[in-house]
Amino acid sequence: MPRRSGRTREDIREVALELIAERGFEQTSFRDIAERLDITKQAVQYHFSSKDALIDELIRPMIVDLEAFLGEATEAGAERPRLILELYLDLLHRHRQILQGLIRDHSALARHDVIHTLLHERSGLDELLVGTRPADRTRAIVALGGLQDCAVLLADVPLAEYRRSAVDSALRALTP
Repeated sequence: MPRRSGRTREDIREVALELIAERGFEQTSFRDIAERLDITKQAVQYHFSSKDALIDELIRPMIVDLEAFLGEATEAGAERPRLILELYLDLLHRHRQILQGLIRDHSALARHDVIHTLLHERSGLDELLVGTRPADRTRAIVALGGLQDCAVLLADVPLAEYRRSAVDSALRALTP
């Protein structure tokens, strides 16, 4: 279905996210994006010099949001775990398409240094919620990983339909 909104760059980004969520990074080509938009491959290349440049641009908003979220979480403090978990789930849901693509294609994670960034940021969040003891961090890992799984596996479900249940479950996982 052609998209002709007059916002070609934004349309390319939207379609790329859809295709990446469905197929992964490696299985999505400029040709696939162009065909879905009913434009030429050269038009896609005009806006993005390479597939890696496109992927970097698609990943960047999630990284920026993650860094902003960590600031909010630090301000909220460990005394407000429900708020932290709700904000984290909101972030994951907002970026669920890129997360689906990353899960489908681990090589893109390594090439774009996403693994290091995500693991580093997640470790900071684990420690904020429960401290540094491995037994305590295990609970945080289960809680936060469960929220990530919800955002990916329930990607087509409106957030309002599972938010409370997911956060309640994550809170139970955090409780010693």
